[in-house]
Amino acid sequence: MTTTMAGALNRALRDALAEDPAVHLLGEDIGTLGGVFRVTDGLAAEFGDERCTDTPLAEAGILGTATGMAMYGLRPVVEMQFDAFAYPAFEQLVSHVARMRNRTRGALPLPLTVRIPYGGGIGGVEHHSDSSEAYYMATPGLHVMTPSTVADAYGLLRQAIASDDPVVFLEPKRLYWAKGELEPDVPPGGRAVLRRPGASATLIAYGPSVPVCLAAAEAARERGWDLGVVDLRTLVPFDDETVCAEVRRTGRAVVVHEAAGFAGPGAEIAARVTERCFHYLAAPVGRVTGFDIPYPPPLLERHHLPDAERVLAAVARLQWED
Repeated sequence: MTTTMAGALNRALRDALAEDPAVHLLGEDIGTLGGVFRVTDGLAAEFGDERCTDTPLAEAGILGTATGMAMYGLRPVVEMQFDAFAYPAFEQLVSHVARMRNRTRGALPLPLTVRIPYGGGIGGVEHHSDSSEAYYMATPGLHVMTPSTVADAYGLLRQAIASDDPVVFLEPKRLYWAKGELEPDVPPGGRAVLRRPGASATLIAYGPSVPVCLAAAEAARERGWDLGVVDLRTLVPFDDETVCAEVRRTGRAVVVHEAAGFAGPGAEIAARVTERCFHYLAAPVGRVTGFDIPYPPPLLERHHLPDAERVLAAVARLQWED
C-alpha cells in the first residue's frame, strides 16, 4: 500500500485506538481540525472526542494530564503541535515522566508517547523548525525514536504506543508528504538499519537527514566513492552494534543531522564510534550539522540545513589515500 508518512502515522494511531481501548489521544487542534499537519484527521469523528481530545493551549497541562492517565493504566499519546512548543512541558517530562519507573523501583511503568513534529525544510519561522532531540537524548528514562520512511512511521509509532516506557516520537515535518510503501515487517525499535551498503565510508543519520545522505551517496558515485548509509531510527537506546559494524568495515564515518553541532547528537555518536572503533578508523569521525545559532528565517534555512554538497565536502576531508 502506497501512502504518505502523515497517512502512515494516521493509520498507526487509528489501528492503536481500534485495538486497545486504553489508547487516548490528546493535543491542540487534533480533534475537529485533525492536527496542523492532519495526522489525526478523522479520528475524533471515528472514536469520539473522549479518545481524541482537543486540549487547551497549555503544553505543561497536556503532559501533566497524560502522566496521570498513564499512571492509572491508560496509554495516552500526546501531540505537541511544533517542536519548540514542547518546551513548556519539558519540566513534566524530565521531573516526572522520565523518572516514574525508577522512582517506584519498577512498580509503576509509564506507557506514554509524546509525538513531536520536528526539524526544518518547510519554511517555518522560529519555534516551528527546531531540532531538539539532544534534550530528550540527554534525559535518562526516555526512549527517543524518529522515522525516515513511511514503513517506519507506522511500525515505530505502533511500537512506541505499545511500550511500557515513555517514548518521545520525533516526526520529521519535511517528510510528512513523502510517499512510500507500508510494509508488514518493520525492525524493532532500538535497532538501526543499513539503508544503503557502501565500501568507502559510512554516513550515519536519522529522520530528515536520511534522504539527504542517500542523495549524497548517489552523487558520490561520480567521484568514485561508494558510501553506505545507516539509519539510526532510534536514538535512545542507541544501536552500537549495527553502527560500529559498518564503521569498522569502511574505516571512515560522517554523522549528519539538522540539530546544532556543539553538544549535539553527533558529538555523542562520534564519541561512541571513536571509543569502539578507534583502531579501525582511517580518519576522525566527521560531522555535518546545523549551525550553532537559533533557527534562521525561512529564506536562510537552505544555508543552515545540511545538504548533499556539505555531506560530500565532509567525506572529502576523510584523509583519502590513493
